[in-house]
Amino acid sequence: MSGFDPTAESGSDEESPQGSPKEQMQALKTLDVRQFTVSPDDDDIRVDRWFKRHMEDVPFNIVSRWARTGQLRLDGKRVSPGDRIQAGQVMRVPPQEIERPGRVAKAKSDLSQDQIDFARELVIHKDKAAIVVNKPPGLATQGGSKTTTHLDGLLDALTYDAKSRPKLVHRLDKDTSGVILLARSPGAAAFFSKRFSGRDVRKVYWALVMGVPEIADGVIDLPLSKQPGSGGEKMHVDEENGQSAKSRYRIIERAGNRACWVELQPHTGRTHQLRVHMAAIGHPIVGDGKYGGKDAFLTGTISRKMHLHARRLRIEHPDGHNLDVTADLPTHFAESIDNLGLDLILGDLPLDEKKPGGKMVRKQQAKAHAKMIRKDKRGERRGRGETDGKPTKAGKPTKRERPNAGKATHKKNMPHKAKVKQALHKKPK
Repeated sequence: MSGFDPTAESGSDEESPQGSPKEQMQALKTLDVRQFTVSPDDDDIRVDRWFKRHMEDVPFNIVSRWARTGQLRLDGKRVSPGDRIQAGQVMRVPPQEIERPGRVAKAKSDLSQDQIDFARELVIHKDKAAIVVNKPPGLATQGGSKTTTHLDGLLDALTYDAKSRPKLVHRLDKDTSGVILLARSPGAAAFFSKRFSGRDVRKVYWALVMGVPEIADGVIDLPLSKQPGSGGEKMHVDEENGQSAKSRYRIIERAGNRACWVELQPHTGRTHQLRVHMAAIGHPIVGDGKYGGKDAFLTGTISRKMHLHARRLRIEHPDGHNLDVTADLPTHFAESIDNLGLDLILGDLPLDEKKPGGKMVRKQQAKAHAKMIRKDKRGERRGRGETDGKPTKAGKPTKRERPNAGKATHKKNMPHKAKVKQALHKKPK
């Protein structure tokens, strides 16, 4: 069991209980009670959650009965399953109950030596709180109805000197390679999960995409939702009912007009977000037939596997410093970079730091920038707005002067071009 140390409460084999038969039986039960000191990893969690972590064989109804009958105690006081516990408190647990007939304990799957070696070869960073692995493409993060081989099933090989297997904090698509963070204790898992949910994590992806975006450094702002009829397996742009989704991209290097190598940074964490966004602006990720169709593949020596790689992860560590890890490209991606004549040295662009002053200051800066652009264009609009010696309202040209008024101006290969904005960041020199 992880994160706690059992100690005997009282009594010994040399001491025999005295009194009436009923008192003797109660004394014998008392001799078998168990005590556990709450570890820092379990600080501020619920009692029922503590049992789920450390005593999986004890069902919730048993925990509830123990609490209801006063057999479950915290620092000598009665406690309920929903109460929260603090580090250093002592949990008093009744004696182990006799296993009911027919109830079979859940057995852990044994890993072969090859599986253990494979899992450990994926590790690119290890400390007392975290393990970081470089997941290969084709390996699912978690299992499903038709998935038996997955990263989660290999985590017993990465226990090392810890008391329990590491825990997944986030996930990657099966065909996406790169950085995955594992927490080595329940406390570390809670710490990292909070950073992910608060969007305090910097994630950098590399991708090869079809064609070359007109804007070299842009932000895609397109809401996403599950596509009806796909069983939740596919996402699509849904500007009416979708959840907010933003992604930044930067062109690293182009291979003529055929393709280009881009850096991607998701500002939100929607399912398949980067894949859907790049396909939506007419530049699907190479090898992503699910969202790019037949137009997502290059001919010649370029692999048909998906070219999306989680290159870098930076997150606050429980010890107070930043954990900053990069993962090497998988073989097929590295070979494509070489075959297209791209320079791998150019890949790691400077990571923009968060602008000082907080969200309100950044909002004001963005508004000031937009105002300046409108001001520059105002004179141009006024100049075009004169008809028969009389200016039109607000300097706008008439419909007669705008033969294409009301018609869509988007290119066929960029149906959502209006949602791609120039990123308000300085380009690296």
